[in-house]
Amino acid sequence: MTTERSVAITGIGVVAPGGIGTKAFWEMLTAGRTATRTITLFDPTGFRSRIAAECDFDPAACGLTPQEIRRMDRAAQLAVVAADEAVADSGLEVDALRPDRVGVSIGSAVGCTMGLEEEYIVLSDGGRQWLVDHRYGVPQLYGYMVPSTLAVEVAWRVAAEGPVALISTGCTSGLDAVAHGAQLIREGSADLVIAGATDAPISPITSACFDAIKATSPNNDDPAHASRPFDRDRDGFVLGEGAAVFVLEETSAARRRDAHVYAEIAGFASRSNAYHMTGLKPDGREMAEAITVAMRQAGLGPDDIDYINAHGSGTKQNDRHETAAFKRSLGQRAYEVPVSSVKSMIGHSLGAIGSIEVAASALAIEHNVVPPTANLHTPDPECDLDYVPLTARDHRTDVVLSVGSGFGGFQTAVLLARPGELS
Repeated sequence: MTTERSVAITGIGVVAPGGIGTKAFWEMLTAGRTATRTITLFDPTGFRSRIAAECDFDPAACGLTPQEIRRMDRAAQLAVVAADEAVADSGLEVDALRPDRVGVSIGSAVGCTMGLEEEYIVLSDGGRQWLVDHRYGVPQLYGYMVPSTLAVEVAWRVAAEGPVALISTGCTSGLDAVAHGAQLIREGSADLVIAGATDAPISPITSACFDAIKATSPNNDDPAHASRPFDRDRDGFVLGEGAAVFVLEETSAARRRDAHVYAEIAGFASRSNAYHMTGLKPDGREMAEAITVAMRQAGLGPDDIDYINAHGSGTKQNDRHETAAFKRSLGQRAYEVPVSSVKSMIGHSLGAIGSIEVAASALAIEHNVVPPTANLHTPDPECDLDYVPLTARDHRTDVVLSVGSGFGGFQTAVLLARPGELS
């Protein structure tokens, strides 16, 4: 990687369960609090899993107009609010930018799920009519059908006229969208990219789908402790929602304007297992390959990794798969470096979670604090690494590895480094 096209994170915006805004998000993580609870966004009676990590989100209080609220699906609202915070945090004046040199890269796994489901209920008379009556559809219905609407809303917000893309690779979408944004800067296609991800999947259809394959936790009587990555007694993930958006810019340009740089994006890689839609091979080979390639791209080795922000969904096959991947790619270093999963506190927001975890990784570098894995009381003997149970840890953190795993066999690794660490 050449220093003249290295990529810096200069702005962070987060809308997450447990708190709106980056400050509230980080305070919750470092306190080890959980935001999982009984679902309130719809009546979950009759569902196998009736818990989720919801955002206490008021779009009007976050600055959206009545017209914007009517037009946008909840996922778009989360993305735009996070983008507003990121741009403000960066200190950039959007009006002063060259629009053709500003790009947008937004990830999402399930797009405008809530808007689509709400409209289907109306058009089909609660599912009673097989042939829906289009006359009752809102004008925004076509936009709900097209996932790229989410990226378009962010592009309109920042007047971006450069490359604009919606990245949808399942649960790695958030990592892949940030990586794509960084690549646009590296290759010279843009000078600045608004990158991140959003998903608002807490709806009956999504819950029913995960119920059907028994992927989500049925621990409805104790939702605060239901998300238990790497714990022997874990029984599935907890659905979440949220968004995280970043301002990415060329590092040299950020330094010229004396911007605050949270971290540099040092390397990234993705692989697929070409194996099964939801299954994972226990050896973790494809994730290990993504980690190895990302380290090679960054010019880093296993001993340089100070913290791993794990996928850590809380399913048995995932936790064992990535534990094997860390050992395979990092060797002995895997036993020495702290690893944790923030999904234990904010649930699994599908495509959004990768970007939310990038935010946690950048803040770990910023503050030299590693977030904990909440609810980890009885470690799985097959998950025998240092998973930072229950309590955040002060720890010098110069390089963070963040990984994601998604249905379809997607595996992504992203490396963040302290500013100047790669010079």
